[in-house]
Amino acid sequence: MVFIRMRFRRFISVPVLLAAFAASVTAAQQRPEPLPNIVIIFTDDLGYGDIGSFGAKGYETPNLDKLARQGTVFRNFHVAQAVCSASRAGLQTGCYPNRIGIHGALGPKGVTGINAKEMTLAEMVKQRGYATAMFGKWHLGHQPQFLPPNHGYDEYFGLPYSNDMWPFHPEYANAPLSKKREGYPELPMIEGTNIVIPKIEPKHQEQLTTWYTEHAVRFIKAHSNQPFLLLLTHSMPHVPLFVSDKFKGKTKRGLFGDVIMEIDWSVGEVLKALEQAGIEKNTWVIFTSDNGPWLNYGDHAGTALPLREGKGTSWDGGIRVPCIMRWPGRIPAGKESSRMLMTIDLFPTIANLIGARLPKHPIDGKNVWPIISGQRKAPNPHSSYWIYYANNQLQAVISGDGQWKLVLPHKYRTLNGRPGGAGGKPVNYDQNEVTQPELYKLGTDMSESIEVSSKYPAIMKRLLAEAERARAQLGDNLARRNGAGVRPAGTAAEPE
Repeated sequence: MVFIRMRFRRFISVPVLLAAFAASVTAAQQRPEPLPNIVIIFTDDLGYGDIGSFGAKGYETPNLDKLARQGTVFRNFHVAQAVCSASRAGLQTGCYPNRIGIHGALGPKGVTGINAKEMTLAEMVKQRGYATAMFGKWHLGHQPQFLPPNHGYDEYFGLPYSNDMWPFHPEYANAPLSKKREGYPELPMIEGTNIVIPKIEPKHQEQLTTWYTEHAVRFIKAHSNQPFLLLLTHSMPHVPLFVSDKFKGKTKRGLFGDVIMEIDWSVGEVLKALEQAGIEKNTWVIFTSDNGPWLNYGDHAGTALPLREGKGTSWDGGIRVPCIMRWPGRIPAGKESSRMLMTIDLFPTIANLIGARLPKHPIDGKNVWPIISGQRKAPNPHSSYWIYYANNQLQAVISGDGQWKLVLPHKYRTLNGRPGGAGGKPVNYDQNEVTQPELYKLGTDMSESIEVSSKYPAIMKRLLAEAERARAQLGDNLARRNGAGVRPAGTAAEPE
């Protein structure tokens, strides 16, 4: 009898086990994938040709080269404007910066910043329980109400604006101390919303890249068990250039090359922290820049070649920047893409991936995950991208596929082939002017050297119509037009 009971138990256990196995498989299939970590490394004034996979010479970028081998190199990636604050506004909100009232580079004596009604990347991902941090340059308002902790970031450590906005600005290098202090106030280091170093000195500037990196690594280690958003927004290679002793004098390119090698080291430290935490396979890493190089600083600036011009212009040397993205198994490894993308597209793409809601107000970016993930023939959802500069001037329109660029009449700065300055001192720009609308076939002429409007009147007509659509939404000071879709920046009380 005992023997029979044992056989019976074995017999009935088979369907039970099969049912349990089927239930476990179904549960695994229904279990949602873990939310990805998102790391955005955003450099300052890094040119199109300033890292190894984009042709840099005189120094090496082994960690960025590794990132490129493990991910996809995007060779047609643009920022919303070729200047600090405006570019960062586009990244943070998915909006053209002039839509939200952010223009140019906000100064330390200004009283405007990002409006509390705008949704930032951090506020968006917090809907899904993300930990959030930003380490580095902010530049969307320096008063407490504008700082990152009041716009969704759990942690912040960095400079409130550019590292040249201090009494030792390069333009005041030879001026007496009294004159220096007339130009800019003291530059503070901020942690959270508190000033932790009231007066940044050269010895502090030398540690910026290291300090930001150390904060980033600590944050990764502390939050490896939950999804997180990390923005590492380096102050370099914006002038004045500074580098720590561990990279000083290491490259043939001089100080600029040393600075880029330290940024590359920083990338390596972040990648190593992700690997050590065992989360590199579930982390989307994005490396890019806020705009092109500040060319009139010469040997203290990078290069945008083969693109035309640099920072502060709407030619592609100002707005097209190096970009590498890695997410093992989700973004193709060892690939290159010439598809048109812009920083404003990251916001809605991230929202779509993690199931977060977009803000109720209009934004300009669109979900471009099919392009980023390498889906063949995935169309770009934009009919065009709008390129503004200065005080709300519409200066160019690029077709959504990035093949064509309409350049509208405007004045722009240029060196006209002259060399830039040396030793951290700039030379003056010349002023050139586009007097008639011009058309360039970016797909085959990325240097914007051959004007082709007479050959392609239909393309010209289509992009001129896109320009009118931009003006209706966002205005155009050159055309004396106001836009119906513009929202105000935030304002703070006048400083006493």
